[in-house]
Amino acid sequence: MTSEVQKAQIRVRPFGDTNPIEMLPGVVRRTLVSGDGHTLCRFELAEGGVVPEHTHPHEQAGTVITGRVRFRIGDREAEVVPGDSYLIPGDVPHSAVALEASVLIEVFAPVREEYAAD
Repeated sequence: MTSEVQKAQIRVRPFGDTNPIEMLPGVVRRTLVSGDGHTLCRFELAEGGVVPEHTHPHEQAGTVITGRVRFRIGDREAEVVPGDSYLIPGDVPHSAVALEASVLIEVFAPVREEYAAD
């Protein structure tokens, strides 16, 4: 039997209830769900969409669903395609360029508070 505490931690959010936020030209984020320790997001990048170099304290892991993206993570450059995954440690400078229209799923830990409410 599931305890009340376990029930309170279960979250289901239909995709239709997510809010598309245009963070930058050609870069749309949807917060899929956020828990006590992490935030799960979907990013849609138009071909040529750019996420300029930035840092944040959160560890960021992701996978490519569709498309092709070139990442620069620290001093390393990598091109990722569907099925590829990546990990960006916290506080490491990184950027991305969509070489074609792309969809990425990413998780941030700890919680990205600025994304969690969306």
